Amino acid sequence: MKRLIPLIAAIIATAALTATAADGKAIYTKECAKCHGADGKGETKMGKKMGAKDYTDPKVQDALKDEAAIKATKDGFKDKDGKVLMKPSEGLSDEDIKAVVAYMRTFKKK
Repeated sequence: MKRLIPLIAAIIATAALTATAADGKAIYTKECAKCHGADGKGETKMGKKMGAKDYTDPKVQDALKDEAAIKATKDGFKDKDGKVLMKPSEGLSDEDIKAVVAYMRTFKKK
């Protein structure tokens, strides 16, 4: 019985992480893919117009810190001249945004 409790805890933790990743993919697909592309390359019409980065590029991924990605998703993103490139997220919790960023990280090619 003593061995069973840590095993159950590990299974529950894994299930929670899997659910978060799935939620991140669903939210990304609904909210982000129209600009950033389903594959994260940013090669959509709107992505090209707004200068979306290629999130499959390891250099782009390494340069983008989670805190900055979360802030941009939560608060929106403007260029240096103040032009809105990405509107703030609406109706997403902090956990939702973290899940989207975690999903976006899966695009990185090794």
